[in-house]
Amino acid sequence: MDDAPPTKPPIVLVHGLWMTPSSWDTWANRYRAQGHEVIVPGWPGIDDRTPQQVRRDPKPLENRGIVEIVDAYDRIIRALPQQPILMGHSFGGIFIQMLLDRGLAIAGVGVEPGQPAGVLALPFSTLRTGLPILSNPFRMRKANPFSKAHFHYTFGNDLTRAESDREWEKSAVHSVNRVFFEGVLSLPKERTGITRVDFAKPDRAPLLLISGGIDHVAPPAIQKATLKKYAKGPALVERVEFPGRTHRIVSQDGWEEVADYALGWALEHAQLPRANPAL
Repeated sequence: MDDAPPTKPPIVLVHGLWMTPSSWDTWANRYRAQGHEVIVPGWPGIDDRTPQQVRRDPKPLENRGIVEIVDAYDRIIRALPQQPILMGHSFGGIFIQMLLDRGLAIAGVGVEPGQPAGVLALPFSTLRTGLPILSNPFRMRKANPFSKAHFHYTFGNDLTRAESDREWEKSAVHSVNRVFFEGVLSLPKERTGITRVDFAKPDRAPLLLISGGIDHVAPPAIQKATLKKYAKGPALVERVEFPGRTHRIVSQDGWEEVADYALGWALEHAQLPRANPAL
């Protein structure tokens, strides 16, 4: 029997705050059609539930923290026979940077990623998107509803309100508040924050940062500042910007162009496929 790893590496997709794995359905189906195994796990508490199921019962989201979520993905990745390409959107883009720091992938793509510890850029639009959560620290361990009005600013800023409301119905879920607080509190703590990475790590797998030109949550200023931090090390980190793209970049009209660029870059720059040492 041939035990060689498959020609095409598996892909693990990590969703962001306010979303579920279904937010990746577009990219996941496209990559599967190209012959890749695609794994799209939900955060603990979201798991494999639909957005409608999560909205009906958000209690499992309460008090979920970044370490618990990243460790859950760590276990999934280590169980794969071959190290994957990691792609993460928004907060998921922070998580994949942490997982790359652990040496768990052959390439990584942060899709409109937030910033890890030490990256202090915080544009006004980012603060505005987080205000409903950060304004009440007494709910740090709770799960806030995501209003349709706030979704329109945060994800649907290229849409009419009616169109945005339909997107909310299809995809939005409550906020995992503790994740947001931990991410913000980590920013000034480059060496000790929960979201810390070693920007100078020499053997980290190649990383692509994708910016959306009109993204309100993680606008290009954040990825530009992140790229500057990584520039202190020798590992490959690049950034590309897609004009007119909002925080719904993975499903917004024209998503195919972004998905194809992300995978093409990852395959071109990936380290040689490696069997998983955990097996």
